[in-house]
Amino acid sequence: MTSTLYQQIQQLYDASSGLWEQVWGEHMHHGYYGPDGNLKKERRQAQIDLIEELLAWAGVPSEKALCEPYRILDVGCGIGGSTLYLTEKFSSIPQNNLKLDGGGDQDYSRSPEQNKTGARVTATGITLSPVQANRATERAKIAGLESNVNFLVADALNMPFPDESFDLVWSLESGEHMPDKIKFLQECCRVLKPGGTLILATWCHRPVGETAGELTDEERKQLAEIYRVYALPYVISLPEYEEIVRSLPLTSIRTADWSKAVAPFWDVVIDSALTPSAIWGLLTSGWTTIQAALALGLMSRGYQSGLIRFGMICAVK
Repeated sequence: MTSTLYQQIQQLYDASSGLWEQVWGEHMHHGYYGPDGNLKKERRQAQIDLIEELLAWAGVPSEKALCEPYRILDVGCGIGGSTLYLTEKFSSIPQNNLKLDGGGDQDYSRSPEQNKTGARVTATGITLSPVQANRATERAKIAGLESNVNFLVADALNMPFPDESFDLVWSLESGEHMPDKIKFLQECCRVLKPGGTLILATWCHRPVGETAGELTDEERKQLAEIYRVYALPYVISLPEYEEIVRSLPLTSIRTADWSKAVAPFWDVVIDSALTPSAIWGLLTSGWTTIQAALALGLMSRGYQSGLIRFGMICAVK
């Protein structure tokens, strides 16, 4: 990852994460509003529903009891919303042998103090933002999960983990930040255990080619503005993601376009940004965050036109 892009992403999330949590909560991702996007929901519930729908779509966890120590990796963890949610969910699955405080073998991705507890459900979250990693750690302590989760500042293109380390690799809206999509997916595959599952949700642009046609100059201009504001190197189409995944030693590959299901999220965020507390927070958070807020309409219009897509991929190693 180039140093300039690294710094841009870090600065974006260092500056904006506190305001996002204050106004919108711990989940820094889209919400799910039904297959056609026509269900009315409270925004935070919609975000939790997206996590649940993703897991159900990918078939994780399976009906079979999870009997071995279970390791989760959250790539692009934000302030730990998904990381903590998944840890609690997997530890509470009925009729399994996974426990938050049970015995277990040592996990290299966790601190010595965490390994002393021998927790059976553990999660590691990685982010480029030290502010996010620190806040996620604080939130884990508040939730009583500090013995089960670990948050690191790390580059997803060069993860500091041995091969075949995690049972679930979860990436919810971080792929769009990756300057090398092939290397990113290779790394996700590398750290996944045999039999483990990859679940990826990411921003895409519409499919291109003979049938759909190439991106127009106006579409490229709109994408360039989104890239600039949200510190993205570029995005690709879902078929391009699928082509990369199929080149890796992965099976049971599935993809889906959930653009309709998540598109209402941006209008909900725009409405919530017009409250006095949100406006004051924006004014005091710096120009980077203000630009991101002013560009919310770009994403809403991108979904309306069909240029922006929400791509889903799951696969098993």
